[in-house]
Amino acid sequence: MMTDRLQPVGVLFEEASARGVRAARERSRATAMWLFTVAAIVLAMVVVGGATRLTGSGLSITEWKPVSGALPPMSARAWDQAFALYRQIPQYKLVNRGMSLEQFKSIFWWEWGHRLLGRLLGLTFAAPFIVLLFQRRVPRRLIPRCAALFLLGAFQGLVGWWMVQSGLEQRISVAPERLATHLCLALLLFSALIWTGLEAWAGPRAGAGRRDGWARVSLVFLICVFFQCLLGALVAGNQAGLIDNDWPMMAGSFMPTDYWRGGVWSTLVHGASAVQFNHRILAYAIVSFAALIAVSAIASRKAPSGTRGLGVAVGLVALAQVILGVGVLLSLVSLPLALMHQFTAAVLLATAVAFAWRARRSNAVL
Repeated sequence: MMTDRLQPVGVLFEEASARGVRAARERSRATAMWLFTVAAIVLAMVVVGGATRLTGSGLSITEWKPVSGALPPMSARAWDQAFALYRQIPQYKLVNRGMSLEQFKSIFWWEWGHRLLGRLLGLTFAAPFIVLLFQRRVPRRLIPRCAALFLLGAFQGLVGWWMVQSGLEQRISVAPERLATHLCLALLLFSALIWTGLEAWAGPRAGAGRRDGWARVSLVFLICVFFQCLLGALVAGNQAGLIDNDWPMMAGSFMPTDYWRGGVWSTLVHGASAVQFNHRILAYAIVSFAALIAVSAIASRKAPSGTRGLGVAVGLVALAQVILGVGVLLSLVSLPLALMHQFTAAVLLATAVAFAWRARRSNAVL
């Protein structure tokens, strides 16, 4: 009789153990750390890419050689050949005519470093992924997502070359819309790596639940930050930070008088005054939105602790980013400030991703 009574307890224990094993298999700290490391390299690529653009170095390498291009010129003759190719494009003829070989090398190394980071990114993604798969340490539910991220990274390389091509024949810089596309894919990869890393770290969400309140607000905020980053790319592509360098006005007016350029595409994508004005207005909206989130996070009794802390972080980083943006504008795009502005933009995006991910896993209401 005692055995019969204890049997259900044993069955329940075995079932609980099985559930624990399955949960452990769906969670991998090693996978999470690998994905966060790859995200850090993407962040480095974004910052170095910004330096490459700000120093006018992005067109210094006029060929795309994914394998052999991993090595820089190794002889005086190789340097002369690379410089000769650069002297054939409009940027040299119209902007840098008379540049010495040593000056060419100074811009060459920025672009070469940017491409080297891209190759390092591919290696850092592929090699650990294969090892972790062999060790069965990647949660099954995340394997297709990780494979998709690898393909996205490879596609990003192709888009990067497509961007460079736009500046080799008829332009002295890359096309703003292609620059924005290149950055869009980089930030999409960056965000997805962070989100997937958090998924691997924490495991699957327990229970379906109803997503409302913080989840909706955080998602809207994330979309706004992402779109603002793309507007920043248009500002950079049009060199719009070099005009209307007063604040809070633009050339003495709230809205620039030369905003409209006769067409939607030419205004919103290629209009320097328009893209800077749009970037400013969305920045004001985002910092106000972030302040509201931070205040609500502090005041709300229903917000989970993780959501509360990230909500406050969102507000602080957004404020720092706006201050940096004003500094970049007033300094006529100082290189250190501009790079810090770009870095902080990525930090704000990462914080917004973590905030949205955390809010999605709770049912808290504002």
